[in-house]
Amino acid sequence: MITREEISTLLDHPVYDGDGNKVGDAKHVFLDDASGRPEWVTVKTGMFGSSESFIPIRDAALVKDHLEVPYRKDKIKGAPNVDIDAGGHLSVDEEHRLYDYYGIDWDSVLAEPGERDRSPGMGTAGTAGAAGAAGAAGRRGDASRTAPGTAGTAGTAGHRSEARTRGRGDDAMTRSEEHMRVGVERHETGRARLRKYVVTEEVQQTVPVRHEEVRVEREPITDANRGEAMSGPAFKEDEHEVTLYEERPVVETEAVPVERVRMTTEEKTADETVRGQVRKERIEAETEMDEESGRRGRDVPKRGRE
Repeated sequence: MITREEISTLLDHPVYDGDGNKVGDAKHVFLDDASGRPEWVTVKTGMFGSSESFIPIRDAALVKDHLEVPYRKDKIKGAPNVDIDAGGHLSVDEEHRLYDYYGIDWDSVLAEPGERDRSPGMGTAGTAGAAGAAGAAGRRGDASRTAPGTAGTAGTAGHRSEARTRGRGDDAMTRSEEHMRVGVERHETGRARLRKYVVTEEVQQTVPVRHEEVRVEREPITDANRGEAMSGPAFKEDEHEVTLYEERPVVETEAVPVERVRMTTEEKTADETVRGQVRKERIEAETEMDEESGRRGRDVPKRGRE
């Protein structure tokens, strides 16, 4: 069984389950109001330690630099989520839920060590009140509220939680707040591919072409050509033939490489605004005066950056 003196040793140290698997680190210890015995230890679990699970500490053992509890890791991570009031206490109903989940008899909780086999109604204690939280790493102060209990057979008062701290004493409390951590995940958004296919297009080009035409030229008889003109008979039938030529367009095609095409990827960076909700604790000082002083006030600190 863990004693009050061992609380400072186990805070922020590993907690292992019954199979030797690490569950997380011990963050808070909750004490029984009436006896002052450690009743619960909380362990940060989940991604980034986002969840805090309650584990009964009554059957735990402090081994060297870690705490061993007789429950499996999955059992601990599946423990009910409970609400803690502003004073850092567990309600009676929340405590009942946790004890039922871990299969612990509620009546045995009220018994002193060595007396847990005694039947209820022996007058050892009334109904347990709320449990108060012990702050992590020496910063959380004592919780002073008392949850009223109903009397047992002997009718003793209900339990009051006392928060234990580490290091700096019991006159300070820790103010905590949640910080939002934003990461990125890589998702496939689509695929791109290059595909080559053949199309036929109509093209047009103008080229010059030549052709021959017949032109008849007549020249008078002169002394220069008279000899040729008089060389034949005066009258006879004759003909002279000339071959005509023309150019026509001839179309040929050839495959010519014109460019190389490839695909690459390029990363672009854009800013996106992510919104979420985080919780923050606020600490206010309250002062209560007795009736003779005639004053009852509340000291509210100035609002601003802390």
